[in-house]
Amino acid sequence: MTQENSSQNYERTKMQKDRIIHHLREEGCRITKQRQVLLDVILEEDFTSCKEIYYRALKVDPKIGTATVYRMINKLEEIGAISRKNMYKILCESPDDER
Repeated sequence: MTQENSSQNYERTKMQKDRIIHHLREEGCRITKQRQVLLDVILEEDFTSCKEIYYRALKVDPKIGTATVYRMINKLEEIGAISRKNMYKILCESPDDER
């Protein structure tokens, strides 16, 4: 991957994260360190289960619990940021596009 592609991917991911955080705040969610870790992990790659996300996040923050992961996945699905059909992949569209 070239530096330009890497930079573009970082910008896309940063925009997605910012957009998702904005929508979580609109829903009344506090943006905790653990929620940010989970968002970063989910944005890194595609996952097929909450357990995969949990084990990856555990390497970053050993205090993250499985319940936190499941609640975050449910909230992201609720705001339209992810779809379980897409195997926990962050959707490129804005969550507003699906409402």
